[in-house]
Amino acid sequence: MARVTLVESINLALNRALADDPDVVLIGEDIGVNGGVFRATQGLQQRYGEWRVQDTPLAEGLIAGMSIGMAAQGLRVVAEIQFMGFMYPALDQIANHMARLRNRTRGRLTCPVVIRMPHGGGIHAPEHHSESLEVLFCHHAGLRVVCPSTPAAAYGLLLAAIRDPDPVIFLEPTRLYRMARQEVLDNGNALPLDRAQILREGDDVTLVTWGAMTHESLQAAQQLAQRKISCEVIDLTSLSPIDHDCILDSVAHTGRLVIVHEAARNAGLGAEIAATVAERALYDLLAPVERVTGYDTVMPYFGLEKAYIPGVDRIVDAVLRTLET
Repeated sequence: MARVTLVESINLALNRALADDPDVVLIGEDIGVNGGVFRATQGLQQRYGEWRVQDTPLAEGLIAGMSIGMAAQGLRVVAEIQFMGFMYPALDQIANHMARLRNRTRGRLTCPVVIRMPHGGGIHAPEHHSESLEVLFCHHAGLRVVCPSTPAAAYGLLLAAIRDPDPVIFLEPTRLYRMARQEVLDNGNALPLDRAQILREGDDVTLVTWGAMTHESLQAAQQLAQRKISCEVIDLTSLSPIDHDCILDSVAHTGRLVIVHEAARNAGLGAEIAATVAERALYDLLAPVERVTGYDTVMPYFGLEKAYIPGVDRIVDAVLRTLET
């Protein structure tokens, strides 16, 4: 068992998948010789060769299209999109072909592809490097969307994604890549792809979040605990499908819900969660649902990212508003 960062746990999982299954192939821009822009694939081409870990041209549409063809012929492809804002050329192939292949062929072909990409801001990069665009994938039937928030979760969920017969979008919170270390046992065990995780139990309010925002949400819960306010913190983990039962059970217990995400507010995934709670648990609510989100604007450059990304104070204020009712 080693204490590793989130990006190191991804490397561990990829190494395990390559070692265990000769059909696993990695492709992407600069993932071979350089080990990827964040070094998630460092050392893997040297260990497994350029046929198993392939550098591609700077062409995201090509990466996605190659992945579909390779997967349809029996390979298990893990493709890296260097930054989430670069994925638009690949979206045509992902939405129109990758997500539909099983249905189009009536089950004769499957598409075991994992598309890995960094998610969210916090590294003070120019535009196209800090996006939180998970809803673009969650809206497409035929895709799973997963976003781990700890090294252990990243390891287990990535192995599960690689072993799944259908395409999985695997979002990696950029800000958490090297934020903390956790003990991870490299035993090849996968985690369920469609279950939320309760990170902290509580009685007064439910906080639902995912990705890097779990960090601020847990900090807010700790601050509120000093005021004798007990928060239950749920890490959604699976963004599609959503583990609605976990959320509804928690809301039935606490009576209050605050949803926290980094993506823009308008049509964000938080709106879908709020709508489901309104439809299925309206009479459990003691106060209106609160959303703490990014703003409906382009992620600003460099130091202004901090003003865009929801902070602990905004989460605490939202919780306090739910308790005023």
